[in-house]
Amino acid sequence: MHSVIVLNASYEFIGLINWQRAMTLLIAGKVEVVKESDRIVRTVSRVFRIPSVIRLIKFIRQIYRREVPFSRKNILIRDEYVCQYCGREFTSTDLTVDHVIPKVQGGANEWTNVVACCRGCNMKKGGQTPRQAGMLLVRKPFKPTIMEFISLYLKRRFGVELSELLQF
Repeated sequence: MHSVIVLNASYEFIGLINWQRAMTLLIAGKVEVVKESDRIVRTVSRVFRIPSVIRLIKFIRQIYRREVPFSRKNILIRDEYVCQYCGREFTSTDLTVDHVIPKVQGGANEWTNVVACCRGCNMKKGGQTPRQAGMLLVRKPFKPTIMEFISLYLKRRFGVELSELLQF
């Protein structure tokens, strides 16, 4: 799936949508293309370049939360699919999430206590803290901002930096 960045009329980040929805908004005249991708779509009568960044023509007031949702998938994106104990990169199916301070010891289910972890390290650590298990974290877990998260997502998914897409 090819994701497209959606910006408000003020160039403020709104979110990501799939390329089909982006094309629908473009054809309806609700958005303008800020940056095109290399991918194309052919119809019976025309050829279109799929956009990578679009901007809404009309400003919309945002009333929703401006936080990255806490989920397994988002933890893996934040940690760049790298086990936070051994430092090796894995696919999403080969990673689990681990509570730095285990739930049985009062650890919370939150950004600053959950990390990506390979199955081997998760088994080794068990229900202990990293210190108790004699393990070190590659990087301290953190709650990413929207922009940090989008930058990590684009780097992983498309191999591009957010700053590259927003140069216009």
